[in-house]
Order: sequence, then C-alpha cells, then structure tokens
Amino acid sequence: MRHEEESLIPKHGGYRKLKSFQVAQLVYDVTVRFCERYIEKRSRTHDQMIQAARSGVQNIAEGSQAAGTSRKTELKLTNVARASLEELRLDYEDFLRQRGLPLWDGKDPRRSALIARRCTTADAVAHWIREKHNGQSGQSRLHGQSTRSTTSTFKSTFPELAANAALILIAVASSLLGRQLAAQAAAFEREGGFTERLYRFRKNARRDNI
Repeated sequence: MRHEEESLIPKHGGYRKLKSFQVAQLVYDVTVRFCERYIEKRSRTHDQMIQAARSGVQNIAEGSQAAGTSRKTELKLTNVARASLEELRLDYEDFLRQRGLPLWDGKDPRRSALIARRCTTADAVAHWIREKHNGQSGQSRLHGQSTRSTTSTFKSTFPELAANAALILIAVASSLLGRQLAAQAAAFEREGGFTERLYRFRKNARRDNI
C-alpha cells in the first residue's frame, strides 16, 4: 500500500489573506493619497515614495507565489518587502523633520488609538485623521487661542497627522513581516527547499514501487 507523501509543490499563494499583505496594501493606498496632497508631483520623492509602498505590496505577493517551488526566493522577496517599507518609513520621517513637524514617540496614545481602530481602507484612515484634527482644533479654541493662531497652527496639523498615521501603519506592517520572515526561515530550516522535497519525493516513490 502506498504511503501518504508530502506534496512535491505545497500549497502557496493565498497572499490576499495574509495580514502583512493587507496592511502593506493599506500603506500603499494611504501613501498614494499622501503624495498627491503633500508632495510635489514633479519631485523625485513623489515617485520614490509611491514605488517603495508598491514594492512592499508586490514583493509580499510574489514571495507567496514563489513559495511553492522556492522557499529561498520567498524569504528573499519577503525581506525585500520589509526593506521597501523601511525606505518608505525614512521618507515620511524626513517629511516631518524637514517641516519641523513632530514625530510621535512610541508611547503617544494616538498610536494605540489608530491601531485599535483597525482601519482597512484609506478612507477609514482619513476619517480618523479628521477626527483627531477636529478634536485638537476644538481644544485650542477651548483654551482661548486666537483665530489667527489656531488657523496657522492647524494648517500643519493635517500633514503631521497624515504622516504619523502612515508611519504607524508601516510599523505594523514591518512587525508582521518580521514574524512572517521568522516563520519562513523556520520552515526552510525544518523542511528544506524544493531540491530537498524533490529528493524525498523520489525516494518515497522508489520505495513504494519496490
């Protein structure tokens, strides 16, 4: 009787169900909107930010598709996705630094508030940003700031909120990719790649034909 064998080409793809892919795709959508609003369209930074965000999404998908025949390629592409998001992170941080806008630290309550919101679309992120903007604007009026001062201050609030919101989403995606890479590396170490599977597959086939 033929023994149950491992599949020569295991299940792969299904990247749309990966949380890392979903968050990276959200980062991409948010970045496209951000660049259209705040980055000069003719600048190199505009294209670089969008391409870095897109690279994060595409490489997760390509890595997932490659997993069937090459664990090594899967690992490489997943790492490229994380590196692309790191490049994007630096662009957002530069945006804030060059404009004298604050970069929220890890303990800022707005970070946990956005993560808890579990936004799945760029519209949902934009809605959260408007909520925070209106809340801060209301607090300033409550504390008696002049209309001119309030207008000047909150003219910069939207880009500050938008850039920091994007950075939070990038951090979430990068964390998920870090876990994904660790799991992929463990699977590669445990099971080997396509060559090792092919060897085992042939060995089992010869044994069962004896």
